Amino acid sequence: MLNTNEYFDGNVKSIGFEAEGARSSVGVMLPGSYTFGTAAPERMTVVKGAISVKLPGHVDWETYNAGDDFEVPGDASFDVKIEETTAYLCDYL
Repeated sequence: MLNTNEYFDGNVKSIGFEAEGARSSVGVMLPGSYTFGTAAPERMTVVKGAISVKLPGHVDWETYNAGDDFEVPGDASFDVKIEETTAYLCDYL
């Protein structure tokens, strides 16, 4: 089953799915700054473009490019800055 989600006035859209017992989503973010919250730990992989991220407990921003991934703990929030339209894969751990 596919679940579609839209955030931040349509600037972020994703399609969620389950495969082999694991939940994931794929999506696209338009340029902008966003704050996301997590319920469970997540691993985000940049598919195309770049994501600058300020992870929980970190002072500095770190940029991840296509092929890079990063993990976010559960029950947390994190900030992202998108300079160019960016595609991502999110695996819920």
